[in-house]
Formats: sequence, structure tokens, C-alpha cells
Amino acid sequence: MNEKSICSLPRRTFLGRSSLGLGSVALASLLSPGLSRAASGVLGKPPLPQRAKRVIWLTMAGGPSQLELFDHKPKLAEMDGKPMPESFTKGQQLAQLQGQQLVCQGPQFKFRRFGKNGTELSELLPHLGSIVDEICVVRSMTTDAINHDPAHMFMNTGSQIAGRPSMGAWVTYGLGSVAEDLPGFVVLMSTGKGRSPQPIAARQWSSGFLPSKYQGVQLRAKGDPVLYLNNPPGVTRDRQGADVTAINALNRRHEALVEDPEIAARIAQYEMAFRMQASVPDLVDVSGESAATLARYGCEPGDGTFASNCLLARRLAERGVRFIQLYHRDWDHHSLLREELPLRAAEVDRACMALVTDLKERGLLDDTLVVWAGEFGRTPMKQGNKGPVGRDHHNKAMSIWLAGAGVKPGFVLGATDELGYAAVDQVVTVHDLHATMLERLGIQHDAFSVKFQGLDARLSGVEGAKVIGEILG
Repeated sequence: MNEKSICSLPRRTFLGRSSLGLGSVALASLLSPGLSRAASGVLGKPPLPQRAKRVIWLTMAGGPSQLELFDHKPKLAEMDGKPMPESFTKGQQLAQLQGQQLVCQGPQFKFRRFGKNGTELSELLPHLGSIVDEICVVRSMTTDAINHDPAHMFMNTGSQIAGRPSMGAWVTYGLGSVAEDLPGFVVLMSTGKGRSPQPIAARQWSSGFLPSKYQGVQLRAKGDPVLYLNNPPGVTRDRQGADVTAINALNRRHEALVEDPEIAARIAQYEMAFRMQASVPDLVDVSGESAATLARYGCEPGDGTFASNCLLARRLAERGVRFIQLYHRDWDHHSLLREELPLRAAEVDRACMALVTDLKERGLLDDTLVVWAGEFGRTPMKQGNKGPVGRDHHNKAMSIWLAGAGVKPGFVLGATDELGYAAVDQVVTVHDLHATMLERLGIQHDAFSVKFQGLDARLSGVEGAKVIGEILG
């Protein structure tokens, strides 16, 4: 832009275009390998002490029943088959049970005590029970949403409104990634056997209004992790690299003319895709893993299971990926609860134990935050009057667990009422959970915001979220 053209621009236009140009330069510097592109995000050095360098978020999609897994309610067992007291439910929002006769349903499986403190867990989780002294169980978790898609949106973005950045996007935007040859935010998905679960939309790992560079990249659980990973016959890596260089040269010329930060993101994505052609095959080649490690996870590498994805999650963590999210689908048990829940529990129980143990043995658990959660809980009232029954969606009570990064091991936080209908002691919200995750990563949640539609948007919301200090060492 020459001096004459600058002088001919209105002041507001000049300032607006100048800010875009500066933003492009700043973003390009983050993306350039020669300028430590991967090492830092917009925050630079984390403002708080950093206990976690990365997050592994284990999403049990569908809403696992806390009443059969983590929250033992003997009183509910006594009330099995009896009307649910109206004092618990009057005026309350329900999903599919609204307006129906509400009947208590006792726990369908027994609980056992595990660990030094005798923490009660379901008999369906013996492997997790064997490491209960390494994890922190939160029994007083709540959420705002009561149906699947908005509940996933809320858990992932802190808002039920589509178009907001996901957790992983916020984290990589703030901190960047130390993975030179892999995305900073990776998503893996697996599905339980025997049913047809709801789909998980890609907007759950979207970058929203942040630059598209920060959106999650889904690696496929079976076959090639990334489509078109291999070059077609006759195309060498050198030739492919020359194509990328030429395309990016054109993109840089265009970016200099229009000053659009998204073009810088596009350039970075071409370069990342080229590097992934070399890095991804090494990532999924587990031939160097010991037989004992594979047996611990209980998987055949590349079989598409949650266990196989847990092994990949550890490998991604070792390679510097900042945010790793695993989805395991098919936890939506409106019916067949007794028949299907043991299958889902078995698919994740050993794998979760293996992941936490593996991270600890490799010295990674100290600076890795592991979170296990669904999108909501299940009701203490039964759903269905005949045949195999289940439980409805529920947002007033759910259980999650965390491990690593200075979270208190062997600790249980919070409680629900005697029938498990609502969290009543040390209640935790999704925004609190997000605030705590950010604090572990060295980010002050209430000061980490981006202007969007004239407002300061934050992952942890503006409703007074708090760090869950009780669970932190």
C-alpha cells in the first residue's frame, strides 16, 4: 500500500485494515516453524503456575448413569418400584418423563469399596477401582442442558449456542502447542458394539469465532487416520512439497492484498498437512510398544476401540499435542440399561486404568490433566414400564472423575440427595470445571476472553465460575 493510497483512505477504514494486517503478522509468526510457531499461543508464557501441559478429555457420549457407576444410593434401592416423592421433582424440568408417573428405580448393580479410603464404585468398574487412589471422583457435577446436542455443546464450549469455540480450541489459542508435526487439538472417536448411537457433530470441536487453525482435527480410528495421507502413484514427497510451497506462495501474495488472517491459517494448514504425511504413520505405528503395554490396554492396535484410542492418546501426549479428546459413544440407556451398561463399562474400564497407569509410569501424569465425563447424568426414576427399562436424561446430578496435574488422588468431592436426584453438597458446574482446567494449564479463566459481537466471550462464562479448589493439591 503506497503513501497516496493510504492518504485516500478514510481514518476508520485505515485503522480497521491496519489492525487486520497486524493480526495477520502476529498469527503468521505463531504459525512459522522458524519462529517457534508451535511453542506459544496468544498468551505467551502462562500467567499462572502451570501444573498441566496438556489435557486428555474422555467423553462418554450419551450420558452414563452415575447411579450404576459412581453414586451409590441405598435409599433409592429401598424405594425401588415406589412413587418418586413429589417434593424432589415438583416444578422440575425433565426430558422424556415430563408429565408421566414417576417411579423410583434402584441401582441395577452392586457397589464395592476400593482403595485406601474405601471409595465406593460399581462392580462394573474393577480396573478403575484398582487405581481409585490415583483419581478424584466428583459426585456433585451439574449441567444446564437436558438433551444431547445442546448438552454436548455446553460441555464442550460453555454455551448451548452453536458457533462458540470448543475447549480444545480455547486452550490451543491461548497456549499453542509443542507438537511441530501434529495438530495441537486432536479428536478420536469410538463406538460401543451392538447399537446405533447418535452422531457427534464436528461443531463439537469447532474453533467457533477463533481462527480456524485452532479447530480440532479428527483422526479416524480405523484405516488411515487421515484421508489422502499417502501420495498417489507417481507423486514423490519432494514434488508434493514443491506443490505446497507454490500454493502457499500464491496464498501469501493474496494475503498481502486482502489482509485476511484466515489466509495465514490456511497456509499453516497446508504446511501442517504436509508434515502430517510423515508424522502420522509414525504415530500409529505401535510396533515399538511392549507386549505388556498392549495387554494392559487390552486392545489390538488400530482396531478402532476406545482402548486403542487411549493408547494413541498417550502417544499423542508424548508428542506434545496440547488437547486430546476421546469420544466413546452409546451410553444413552433409556432402555436396556441392565443389558447394555455392562458392555459399555467393560469397553472403557480397563482402558482408563491402563491410560492413567501408563501416564504415571512414563512421568506424564504429573503434568497431564485427565477428565472423564458424559454430557449429563441419568434420573433416579425409571423409564419404561414393560420390558428392559432404563433412565432418562438428567442435568441436576452427574458424576465425573479427574486425574493428574496436581488433582488430589484418592479424593471424593460432593454428594447428591438420598435418592440421587440433585447435587446438594459442594455443587460443581460445567463452568467451574472449565475454570479448573484452565487454572491447571496456567490460565486465569476470568481474564481469558475474546471480543465477540461486542462482548467479552469466555470459555468459563460470565456467571461467576470458580476454580474447584477443594480437589487441587
